[in-house]
Parts: sequence; C-alpha cells; structure tokens
Amino acid sequence: MSLTDYSNEKLFDRILNNKSNENYWKYISELRKRKTKDIFEKSIELTKSEISKEKIIAINILAQFGYPRLHQKEILKTYFNLLKTEKDKNVISSILYAIGHNNDNLTEKQIDIVCSFKNHKSVNVRHGLVSAILTIDKTKPIITLIQLTKDKDSDIRDWATFGIGTQIETDNPIIRETLWKRINDSDENTRFEAIIGLAKRKDEKIKDVLKNELLKIDEFGSLILEAIEEFNDKEFIILIEEQIKRNKVLKKVNGDWLLETLEKLKKTE
Repeated sequence: MSLTDYSNEKLFDRILNNKSNENYWKYISELRKRKTKDIFEKSIELTKSEISKEKIIAINILAQFGYPRLHQKEILKTYFNLLKTEKDKNVISSILYAIGHNNDNLTEKQIDIVCSFKNHKSVNVRHGLVSAILTIDKTKPIITLIQLTKDKDSDIRDWATFGIGTQIETDNPIIRETLWKRINDSDENTRFEAIIGLAKRKDEKIKDVLKNELLKIDEFGSLILEAIEEFNDKEFIILIEEQIKRNKVLKKVNGDWLLETLEKLKKTE
C-alpha cells in the first residue's frame, strides 16, 4: 500500500508507534504535504507532550507544513514558547533546525533567543543553531556564526564558515579575518568554504591560494573551481587551459568541471 493511501490517523499511528525509523522521514513528508487542519492541530497538540519523541515528531512536521507554507507565524510562536522551558537537547536541536526552515522574518528578540544557545554543550544543539541563523544577514547572527567558525566540531565550523562566507552579502575586515583563520583548517570542507568566501569578496590575497589549489586539484576539486569562478580573474583562463592539458594525462579531476569553469570565465570577458 502506498503512503498516499494511508489515512492521516494511520500515518500518525505508524510514526508514533513504529520501533524502526526506516520510513520516518517518508511519513513526515507525507503529513507535511496534506495541509489539513486535523494534521496541524494534532501536531500542535503533540508539541505539548511530555514525551520527547512525540514533540520532535510534531516539530518536524510543522517545520515545513504545507506547500506553500501554512500557519507559519503560529508555528514559530509555538517553537519559541517551547524554547523558554525545554531542557532536552534533542528537542532543542530539532526546534532550531525547524526555525532554520522559517527564519526569513525573525524578530530581533527571536534572534537573541536563538543565538543564546551558542555555548550549549551539545554538538547537535550548536549545529541546529547554525541552521537556524544561516542566511540572516544581521549583526547578531554574524557575530554568532563567527564564534562558531572556531567550534571544536568540524561540521559546525564547516557550516558556520559557509554561512559567513557565501550565505550573506556583508563584507568587512572582521569577516575576512575570520575566513583567513580557516584557510588552514584541519577540515578540508571548512578550508574550502573559507577560500570561496574570500574569493566571493574579491580578496586579492586569495589569488595565490587559488593558483596553488588549482595545481593540486583532484576529484574533490569542485569547490576550488567554484571559488575561481567567484573570483573571476581572467588570468585563470590560461591557468585552467594548462590544467586541462595536464589533466588529460593525469586524470585527477572530472574534465567537464574544468571546461565548465573555463567557459564561465570566458563569458565574462
């Protein structure tokens, strides 16, 4: 039987009572799509449960409820009311991820509440915080992301660096200094995100870094090519043409990636 044949009640019964999480997100997705009043009301009711699992299910359903979104203001109000008293780290992180799907018009007070979790001992909560404030181009979220670029967890550093590097337009010496501090990060993804962020800002000092990285490029080199495209310096046309010749012998990178970057640079001549 297809999920579309399940009643709303049956879907809730499966997701609430199944011991396996195998179809968890399929059930969540199907409930989100249906837009019905009873699903919304049932989910709101479950956010008041004493059982963390039930609250998390409700939070996840409401995070992207309806296409287009429905009841967004009420849902956000529910999330922030929960954050006032919630102690369970898994519930908190779920709320923060959910807020990240609905962060277009957060108030300054709501932003302050979210950013207050920046020193939380749970990695999942801090990662959820990054998700919650990603793309918010305002002072408090930027300061918070800058702090999280130094987090001991590499995934958090990666996403926080991505946040200030390419997800906002603000450009100032503090942001550039923060990105430069991640250029030699032990985590390769974080390092590449820092390079892209500096290339996007046309920081002249990143040019030599891009040249060196182009010479070392391998099958994971799409981020470096993205940075070169962002930097958009015509000198790289010749450098990439030379790399294409070398790659025909060495075959270290997808040749189509190099050709696509070359074409993009030529189009902006």
